[in-house]
Amino acid sequence: MSEAETEEFYEMANLYPKHTGLPMVIWVSERGHAQHDVRVKVSTKHGDRMNIHDTAVVGVRPTSVLAGVLRPADRQAVFQWITLNEKALVDYWNRVIDTVDLVQGLKSLPNP
Repeated sequence: MSEAETEEFYEMANLYPKHTGLPMVIWVSERGHAQHDVRVKVSTKHGDRMNIHDTAVVGVRPTSVLAGVLRPADRQAVFQWITLNEKALVDYWNRVIDTVDLVQGLKSLPNP
């Protein structure tokens, strides 16, 4: 992992399954110095553990897996969560809202 990638990782907000309704941890961030559009990082492992080496990168606009692999059911759940929270994710990316506003504005997926 490059120094820039490590720095980017530490600038991300960790969102746990109990708050998102997803079976895994997801990371969101502000734009910072990124040259790409809104993205989130998704753990490929279920649970509260995080390992940056076991992630997929998912674009928000349009919603698609940009790097890594997600199981079909996980992919569907992540896409559904992004769709449900797109405005908050984009506003956070663009620094229209801060982390507290983001967390308060996020919607969780219903329990299966």
